[in-house]
This record gives sequence, structure tokens and C-alpha cells, in this order.
Amino acid sequence: MKLQKQAEVTEYKAAGFIEKYQQLVRETVIPYQYEVLCDNAGTEKSHVIENFKNAAKALRGEDVGDGFYGMVFQDSDAGKWLEAAAYSLASKRDPELEAKADGLIALIAAAQDSDGYLNTRFTIADRDKRWQNLLEGHELYCAGHMAEAAAAYYEATGKRKLLDVCLKNAEHIYKRFIEDGVEGYPGHPEIELAMMKLYRASGDERCLKIAEHFVNVRGVDPTYYRRERDSRDWTVWGNNADDNDYQQSVRPVREQSDATGHAVRAVYLYTAMADLASEQGDRELKAACERLWKSITQRKMYVTGGIGSTVHGEAFSVDYDLPSDTAYAETCASIGLMFFASRMLEGRADAKYADVMEQAFYNTVLAGMALDGKSFFYVNPLESVKGISEVAPTHRHTIPVRPGWYACACCPPNVARAVMSFGKYAYGENEDTAFCHLYAAGDINLKNGISFTCETGYPYDFTVTYNIRSDGRLAVRLPHWSRDTKLTLNGCDAEFELKDGYAYVNASAGDVLVLTLDGEPRYIRGSSKVPELSGKACICRGPLVYCFEDIDNGDKVLNLQLKAGGKVTVSEESPFEDTKALDVEALVSEDDGSLYSAVFPELKRFTAKAVPYYCRANRGNVNMRVWLPMQAYDKS
Repeated sequence: MKLQKQAEVTEYKAAGFIEKYQQLVRETVIPYQYEVLCDNAGTEKSHVIENFKNAAKALRGEDVGDGFYGMVFQDSDAGKWLEAAAYSLASKRDPELEAKADGLIALIAAAQDSDGYLNTRFTIADRDKRWQNLLEGHELYCAGHMAEAAAAYYEATGKRKLLDVCLKNAEHIYKRFIEDGVEGYPGHPEIELAMMKLYRASGDERCLKIAEHFVNVRGVDPTYYRRERDSRDWTVWGNNADDNDYQQSVRPVREQSDATGHAVRAVYLYTAMADLASEQGDRELKAACERLWKSITQRKMYVTGGIGSTVHGEAFSVDYDLPSDTAYAETCASIGLMFFASRMLEGRADAKYADVMEQAFYNTVLAGMALDGKSFFYVNPLESVKGISEVAPTHRHTIPVRPGWYACACCPPNVARAVMSFGKYAYGENEDTAFCHLYAAGDINLKNGISFTCETGYPYDFTVTYNIRSDGRLAVRLPHWSRDTKLTLNGCDAEFELKDGYAYVNASAGDVLVLTLDGEPRYIRGSSKVPELSGKACICRGPLVYCFEDIDNGDKVLNLQLKAGGKVTVSEESPFEDTKALDVEALVSEDDGSLYSAVFPELKRFTAKAVPYYCRANRGNVNMRVWLPMQAYDKS
């Protein structure tokens, strides 16, 4: 039995910071993205809705009009939008949103072939090429996102239409790859983690078998993609079929130990592996997950929780290659890291997993969406320089200003569903314990009968109060970054069992449990193994990484140095509503304009202002840095 499970059916009514973000997604992002899917938003054409309509026409033998348009994985945008809508409906009824979702589901159902196959690209344009290109075709990827949406929508509304569509699709996949034994596994993992969700929502054992199958066959024969390529005379992007590191297929998953290749694909795969390991008690698979977790978090992760440092393949690079100005750090990859962390928590409630889940969410994930919810980042560098970012050939991918949409639009709807499902990551449960992984204000009712409210102004206030409404045990995470942590029960020091960074407290109805964390800003240095960070430091407060932007610092960000031992205080003013900026004792130099000079400028005292990294790039194209040089500190 699992130690704890993600709170799939927990009722979580958000308050505070998370409620604000969920309200933004509910009122702005979800409606806006629906208009994008309908090609009514004035952005780059999506054509998602029309693709489903045209696929239905193709199945009826009618003229398909303008045919298929978009990326090969365009259908997945519909799945992610529906999933975000489902989480929104679970927290707040909205007949208009539900009607739109039902309408889209009806179009999806009409686009499903009689054998259960569901994919608009290959139904409209290339029906004779179904399942011939698992390396690039993304058929299983799209099926996975639709299955995730189906599970979420069924749990939120009780409606089975999309669930039944996806179960029919799963039956088709099961027959082909398991019953008929056709070789292959997806180039982009997603179906594996999605089938685990569909299995839990439906109880259909075939879904579990599909997930298990695709995890188990991956990498057993590293020549598979090459043989598949050689068997066809067409391609989508010309992916290198021999790059097994990129495809996480160089060896069977239980033998893998180094996170490689496309970062999103990797963490989606690792999420499914961790889920299966805890579901089936597979110690060998769990050990592989632990090795891969260490590879990512100890050698390949940015301080912001960003992963996948290189634009080449949107991929993990070698250990400690973490450049700030060319960082790729895709928003979707950090969302996938949250997925992986949440599933690792199912195997063992260890604070190190929740710490990283929090780090990714409050920094890279939130940075992927503008504060008004109307523009988005795919890439999340830790340094942006006017005239170089997006301009220099090496920096074309590091756009300094968020666009409204992307032709490859995976990140915007992914952020929406991550924000709306935050309660699933914040809380978990087993028979007698409520696990508080993240500090999320609101009202919580768990399936095991434990209920409580959480009151906090986190991440800007560091007191977390749990008002207990039923007898039970709470396991509250004590984060590694808090140097001064206090836990009280009804005003007295709480008695608790400390295990793997969680405080286990027995509580009764009417009790008040208060966690007080350290809200002091702190300097962070990077490992000397990361060449980019030599002699530099950054500043964090709680889970938030801070950055410096020119607009707050007189266009002097590139001239700033941190003062060793310099004081950092919470500013009385912040340029952004409901946030806290920091005032930092720093040093600044004046540049004489020479490319090189033997004359070193005088350093002058300067009070620099730092803002949360997730707030960056909301005020135009400005220079930005997370890491600054730090003046040497001599203790002699």
C-alpha cells in the first residue's frame, strides 16, 4: 500500500495567494485560451476546434474544408484546456464554462474513429500513416493529454462522455500494442502517466497495463526508432532516430541513472515510473527514480527549479552546465518536475521532494505566465540583456518579453492546469494522516475524514495556521531553507515525530496548529562546479528567488555587485501589487565605455531593489539578472 497518495478527490477551496492565481486563471486565462482555440483571440491561429470539426467531416466522407492546421500535437491543447476547465469547475460551479467544455467534448467524440482511434492530424491528412511514426507523430502523447482531461472532468462533473471516449481510445491502444503485440513506444512520454490517472478514474485494468507496458519496453531494444525510421519514407521534423539519450531509450528504464535528453519528455516518463513504482511496490523501479531525481536536482537544476539548460533539443546538458543567459528551462519542464516530485512523495513523504516541487512552482512555473494572465514564456533564462537576448544567434530563444501565444502552445495551457490543480500537490493523505506538502491557504476536506482550514499569507508571510476540524494526524513539511522553524499546538510547543523533514502531529477537533517559518532573506551561492556562478550569489526569501531589473535600479543592473555581508531588508514599496520587494545593500560602478581598460572604476554604495523572479519581464524589455558578482569577503 502507498505511504500516501495525491489528493485526487480532496476538496480544496483555495484562499490567499493561490486563490488569487486561480481566480486569474478562471476569469482571464481559461476564457482567453478558449478564444485562442476557436481562433477568435487575435493571436497566431490555433485551429484546434476546427481540426476536430474537420476530422469528423473526414470520418463522414465529407469535404474537410481547410483541413488540418498546426503542430502534429495540436490536439493536446484541447486536452490541457479541458483539464484546466475541469479543475476550475471542481472548485467553483460555472454553467457557462461547463457548457463550453461539453460542446468541445462533443466535437472530440465526433472526431473519434469507429475503432477508437482519436487524432485529428492523422484522421484528416494522413489516415494511411497512423501509428507509423511513434518517434515524431505524437499520437500517444495527444491520447495521454485527452485521457488526463477525461479523468479530471469526470471527477469534477461526474459526466462520462469524454471518459468513455478515452476508454475506447485506450481499448484501441491496448489491442494494438498489447494484444496484437505491435512493437513500439512513444517518442514523447505522456501516455504512461495519463493511463495511471485514467485507471484510477475508471478502474479499467487495461489502462494500468498500458502504462506498465510502455514503461517496461522503453529502451529494451535501443534500435527500435532507427528501424521504425527505416521502414517509412516520410518524417515530421527529421528527428535523429539514433539519439537514444535524447529519447530516454538508451537502456531499459530500471537501468537508467542520468537524466538526459528532452527535459519535458524525461520528467513525464519519470513521473509515470514513480507512479508505477509506488502503485506496484516495484523497488527496482523506485531505485531508478531516486537515481534520476538526484541527477536532476543535485547536478542539473537551476536555483529557480528550472530544468533543461540547453536550447539544443530543449534538453538536459552535462552535469553542472547551467548558464544563466542562454538557459532554456522550459515552463513545461518545471511543471513536469512538479509531477515527478508529487509521485515521488507517494513512495516516501520526504521533504526534499516537496521542497523542489515548491521551488519549481513559485519561480519557473509562475514566471511562465504574465501577471495579467495574457502573455506567456516558454523559456526562462536567469539573465536577460537588451541587444543580446533574442538578438544574438546564440540567444534567439531567450525572448525578453512574453508573447500572447505560440504556434507550439504547450506551455500556456499547462500553466493553467498546474495552477488550478494546486491542491493536488499541496495535500496528500493515507488512512489516518493528512500530508501538508505545500502551504496553501484554504479549506481542506480529505477522503480519509480529516478536515481543516489553512490560514497563511505565504509566500510573503511565514506563519501558517491550521485550524483542525476533526481528529487525526497531520504531517507538516519543515522546509530545508527555514533556519528558524517553530511549531506550536494550542499556543504551546507542539510534540511531534520528525521523519524525513515532516513533523507528525496528533491533533483533535478544535486544535490550532501553527507553523512559523524563517522569513529572513538569505544569500545563496552556487557550486564551484558551475563555472557560470563563480564569484556570484543570488538572494532568496522563503521559496522565492529574487532578481534585479534595470527599471528598479537606474539601468545599472549590469554594473551591480553584491556587498559581502550586506544587509537585505523587505522593502516598504513594491512595484507589483500583493508582493514584497527587497532592498539590498550593494555596490555599483560606472562604465567608461571602453571594451577593455586597465583602469578599474570606483565602487560606490548603492541600494538595489530586487523583485520576485516570477514577476520579471512584466514591464517591457529590461536588463535582468538573478546572479550578481559578490564582493570578496575576508574573515581574516
